[in-house]
Amino acid sequence: MKYRVRMDMSFDAEPDARVLLETGRGLVGKATNVTVAKESSPRSYCELEICRHDEGLPCTLVERVEVAGSEPV
Repeated sequence: MKYRVRMDMSFDAEPDARVLLETGRGLVGKATNVTVAKESSPRSYCELEICRHDEGLPCTLVERVEVAGSEPV
């Protein structure tokens, strides 16, 4: 059994968003993936994006912290 946390939060200021990203980065060493059998298996991760949906534009990935196997990427 695993305990899974999912969040999708938007902030007006990048420093506020980075607080949450850095919290995730600090915990990534304790995180595990549900399956590690294949390279394409789902991975635990935290992402920071610039969201422009309010302007009719897509999101842009700024940074991603990912768990590969038992090691952060």
